[in-house]
Amino acid sequence: MRWQELKNKEIINVLTGERLGLFGDCDIEFDVRDGKINTVLIPESKGYLSFISDKKIIPISWDNIKKIGPDMIIIEK
Repeated sequence: MRWQELKNKEIINVLTGERLGLFGDCDIEFDVRDGKINTVLIPESKGYLSFISDKKIIPISWDNIKKIGPDMIIIEK
């Protein structure tokens, strides 16, 4: 799958139903030896003025991604 296809997908936690953000807003950590993604780092936003406060990051292991669908990415955490 290409970045262009992933970046606009909404990330949803299947356990809570919470919307965590768009994949395109995330950072990724990958293993430089094999190129595999290890962790997706989701910036936590808390409302309208979230850009003023300290950014919190929600780390999601690639193994916690359960399904990548046409509109969303389902995680279990």
